[in-house]
Amino acid sequence: MHPASIPSPDPAWASFQLGPVTIHTYALCIIAGIIAAVLITDRRLRRRGVQPWAVIDIAFWIVPLGIIAARFYHVFTHVSDYFYPGANLWNVFAIWDGGNAIYGSLIGGAIGAYIGCRRAGLRFWAFADALAPALLVAQAIGRLGNYFNQELFGNPTTLPWGLEILPAAPMFPAGLPAGTLFHPLFLYEMIWNLIGATLIVVLERRLTLGWGRSLAIYLIWYGIGRSGLEAIRIDPTSDAPLGIPANIWASILVALLGVALMIIQTVRHPTPEPTPFVNGHRASTPSDDNDTIPNGLR
Repeated sequence: MHPASIPSPDPAWASFQLGPVTIHTYALCIIAGIIAAVLITDRRLRRRGVQPWAVIDIAFWIVPLGIIAARFYHVFTHVSDYFYPGANLWNVFAIWDGGNAIYGSLIGGAIGAYIGCRRAGLRFWAFADALAPALLVAQAIGRLGNYFNQELFGNPTTLPWGLEILPAAPMFPAGLPAGTLFHPLFLYEMIWNLIGATLIVVLERRLTLGWGRSLAIYLIWYGIGRSGLEAIRIDPTSDAPLGIPANIWASILVALLGVALMIIQTVRHPTPEPTPFVNGHRASTPSDDNDTIPNGLR
């Protein structure tokens, strides 16, 4: 092994017992990401006069729909992993074993956000823009779960920061010798996402965005980055129309959707978004929120 290579985590770290309950580290990473997204989005919405913690009411719709859609997107892009003679169909629901696709979560989460915003009296685009950098931070945190599960790695590499994968790991490619190093895609994506979150915040301070344009930047940034990472990912069971993995197709479509959203909203709304509230709702006054707004991603 190269002295600078990234070691494999002990398989025992993937889960631990808390009394009769098995706690999966992957799930803890997802929960930590959700908490971070809620905190960051709350701070950003408060700056626009939205009452504190309104994001929690919306998150109650986003999180379950996002998780359900993420799981089923993964399952139906890896059909052969779950549907074969003698397969245990309960594995379709075993999200703690990994396999939750971000593109599925975006679809389910968007539906949940629309419902939650309607109920809260907030404009969907205003909420989506507040969420955009927070979503990238959440995804970066969630990728740590892939490290503990020894999944989401790329082709073999001789680079010094190659990732060690134990030969007994389920995703270790057949035919390769023990000690082979792989591209640490989980780490690449974490770095890419954090750079993207910073980029959105910087552009918001320098340009007139709003009306969903921060979300558009998110879609473009993530779609481009994810398509590149998927091109070197080891995932032989993913369905591949025309020889191109499904997630690359999805990444290209997401980036194009971001470009289209940016163009359409810039043409339709050249001026700043006046308020995050729909008709009949008003922003909170200073007396509604006596605490100061903490510094951070805004």
